[in-house]
Amino acid sequence: MLGLKLPTDPRWVNIVEKNIEEILTDHAFCEQKATSTAISLIVSFPEYTELVQEMTALVKEEISHFKMVHDIIIKRGWVLGRDRRDDYVIELLKFFPKGGSRTTQLVHRLLYAALIEARSCERFRLLSEELDDKELATFYKNLMVSEANHYTMFLGFARQYGDRKEVDKKWQDLLDYEAQIMKNLSKKETIHG
Repeated sequence: MLGLKLPTDPRWVNIVEKNIEEILTDHAFCEQKATSTAISLIVSFPEYTELVQEMTALVKEEISHFKMVHDIIIKRGWVLGRDRRDDYVIELLKFFPKGGSRTTQLVHRLLYAALIEARSCERFRLLSEELDDKELATFYKNLMVSEANHYTMFLGFARQYGDRKEVDKKWQDLLDYEAQIMKNLSKKETIHG
């Protein structure tokens, strides 16, 4: 359903289980960055009323997810660690050339967001099915549904604002590129890495 070309190595969950505190901190910052992305799209493309409306709702949802993760961290007697470098996103953002028309820039940002949400959804599914920690497994199962909705929303907007055929080609090319990135990841207790 997600269209990802390379599934996460299931052994990634074993890495996560050895340091739950690390994955939760990384996850909290992923939610914060998703909030920032939605705000940035509002600021950069205010003339797209439907997008602004959906991004406003997304800001509320993503910041509530941040709070949910933060609450789990506190409940377990930990504190939120520092933000980490997200090698996955850094590599992903190298795919599309910089510049181009405003519409092209918007489409590229929407496609990046769709793919990040799709990968998060896939990772959350894996955590929900494989974690021994049942509380966290249930938590990730619930979040998985949200991420799938976000993925389809971003992809839908890219197709709405760009030429459908061109957008679909870019999407497939981005998926191919992302599969190459993933070959070198799944080795750390991070949501994407």
